[in-house]
Amino acid sequence: MAASPLPPPDPCFVLRGAQSAVHALHFFGGAQGQVHPLLLSGSLSGLVHIWSLQTRRAVATLDGHGGQCVTWLQTLPQGRQLLSQGRDLKLCLWDLAEGRNTVVDSVPLESMGFCRSSILAGGQERWMLAMPGRGNDEVQILEMPSKTSVCTLKPEADAKPGMPMCLELWQADSSPRPLLLAGYEDGSVALWDVSERKVCSRVACHTEPDP
Repeated sequence: MAASPLPPPDPCFVLRGAQSAVHALHFFGGAQGQVHPLLLSGSLSGLVHIWSLQTRRAVATLDGHGGQCVTWLQTLPQGRQLLSQGRDLKLCLWDLAEGRNTVVDSVPLESMGFCRSSILAGGQERWMLAMPGRGNDEVQILEMPSKTSVCTLKPEADAKPGMPMCLELWQADSSPRPLLLAGYEDGSVALWDVSERKVCSRVACHTEPDP
């Protein structure tokens, strides 16, 4: 007889006050020398809350998506900067240094889907952003912060994988070439060589869309 699954662990504590359903979470190391990390949450109401895990309270609230759901949060390694993606078709860049909470730049999105963006930073001044493109099956690659278009990755006509559902930019230690893992609506996962604009391999992993 198979062993019964273990019950989920009890929470250490619960953070209350997001005011609506939470759709995105991200841990942030905070300021240099800060012992306790911060937790960022993005809500259905379009707000981003910055939580202190020491006091267990929100220390700041960011409002930059016009009441539309926040679906993705990511901090940049160079300084206290935050990216937030919302259903308002906008990706916001926030400056969090010295307690500031202002949007310093934004990138328009061209897809109403739920696919979250991805970055490849590496601690440099320039970094790469992958986000869903204009076409249903396209992924757009930008160089940031200049917003220069690097390429648009589009599957071959006979592939028909559907919309991208999840993205992950990464770079192997043994190669300088950026790669992109993309999970599609048909349940397949494709590994793209961004420099060559081509699929290196594709695996049919699931019968349902990759979340």
